[in-house]
Amino acid sequence: MRKPSYFLSLLVLVSATFFTACSSSDDDASGDGGETPGVESKYIITATPNTAESVADYILTADGLTEGSISTKGNGIEQDGTYRYYVTSNNTFFSLLYGQGNPGAVTAYQLNGTGELARLTNFQSETVQAFAPVDDDILLVKISRNAESPIAYWYRLSTESLTFVDEGQINTQELADKENGEIAFFSWITQVGDKVYLPYFTIKACCNDNFGTEYPNEANIAVYSYPEMELETIIHDDRTSYIGRYFVNGLTVDENGDAYAFSSGIATNNGSVTTDKPSAITRIKKGTTEFDEYYFDLEEATGMYLTDHVYAGNGKFIGIMEAVKTSAYSSGKNFVVIDVYNKTTTPVTGLPETTDIEVVTNSNNYVSEDGSVVYIGITLTNKRSFVYSIDVASATATQGLEVEGGTITAISKLDPAE
Repeated sequence: MRKPSYFLSLLVLVSATFFTACSSSDDDASGDGGETPGVESKYIITATPNTAESVADYILTADGLTEGSISTKGNGIEQDGTYRYYVTSNNTFFSLLYGQGNPGAVTAYQLNGTGELARLTNFQSETVQAFAPVDDDILLVKISRNAESPIAYWYRLSTESLTFVDEGQINTQELADKENGEIAFFSWITQVGDKVYLPYFTIKACCNDNFGTEYPNEANIAVYSYPEMELETIIHDDRTSYIGRYFVNGLTVDENGDAYAFSSGIATNNGSVTTDKPSAITRIKKGTTEFDEYYFDLEEATGMYLTDHVYAGNGKFIGIMEAVKTSAYSSGKNFVVIDVYNKTTTPVTGLPETTDIEVVTNSNNYVSEDGSVVYIGITLTNKRSFVYSIDVASATATQGLEVEGGTITAISKLDPAE
C-alpha cells in the first residue's frame, strides 16, 4: 500500500533542503567537496559531552584510533538535538535524530578535499526504529506499537541523490498472524543477496506492556523483494526466541552468503523474561529461505547471553555478552570472540574490569578493512572514554585513542570524496 501524496510532499521538502544545503557557503562544516592529492582518510567519532544536562552529540575526526586523544571541548560539529543514531554507506556518514515520535532531522556528511567534514544535506524525516544500507539506499522503517493502527512505513533514501525515492506500508498485524492480535515489530534490517530480511518479534501492543508477548519461543523473518518491498515468504524457527533485540541487529551475512541469526533469548511478558530458549545462533544458507540444522548454544558455551555482536570476517564475531537476564534492554560488558564455523568462543583479554565499565558502544563500532581488528568504544565509570582495539586472532584488547569529555557513541571512517 502507498500514500503518494505524503511521499511526494516529503520528497519535495527533502530535495529543496538538499540543494539549499549543497549551495550554502556559510555552514561551519561545509567544504569544497573536491579531493586534494595527499588528503588522508579520517576516522569519524561521535561523542556525547559529559554534562549534567542532556546535550547533543559532537562529530569529531581523528587520524588514528590506537593512540593520542581528541576532545569534545571546542572541537567537532555539534548535532541538532539529542538521541542521535548513525550509519555509514556509500562513503557518506548519516546522522539520524530519534524524534521521540516526532519528525527527526537526517544530516549527511562527506570528507572534503581539505580533510574536513562537509555537510551535504539536513532535512526532516519521520522518526524510524530500524535503518540499514541496502544496495545504494538507506532503507528506513517507522514501526507501529499500536494494535489499533498496526502499520509500519518504509522509506528508501538514495545515498546518491540524498532524496527519498520510494515508500510503502506493511500491515504488521497481518504479518504476525496471531490469534490474540499481536503485531509484528522489526528488530532490524539486513540485506541478504538481492532480498531484504526483516527479523521480527510479535508484541501485544497494549495493556502497558508494549513489548510483551505471549509467543516468546519463536524466531521469525519476513523476506521482501527489493526494491519493490513485496513480501515473498516468512522464515520461522522454534529453536530460539526472536532474532536481535529492539534497535539491535541480529542477522549478519558472511563472505559465503550465509546468514547467521543471533538470538539473545530475552523475550518478556509483563516485564519478566519468559522464554525458555537460550541465547543461540542459527543459520540460513545462501540461496535458501529456511533455517538449516545449524545450532550453536551461546549460553552453554559461555555462561552468558548475547546483547550485541560485530562481524569481523571469516566466520568470527566479537560478541558483547551479559551474565544475568534482568532486562530485555541491558547492554553487555563482557567480550568474546565467537567462531561460528568451529562453534568456539574465546574470552577477550586486556579490557577493563566489567565493574569499571559504564557504557559500551554497541551498534556503531568499526572493523579494519582486513577484518583483523575491531575497534570498540568504552566509557569507564570515571567518565574517561577510550577506543579499544581488539585483535581478533589473539582475542586481546589494547587501549587506544582517548575521547576527552565525552561518551563515545559511534566509530566510523570516511575516505576523501571524489
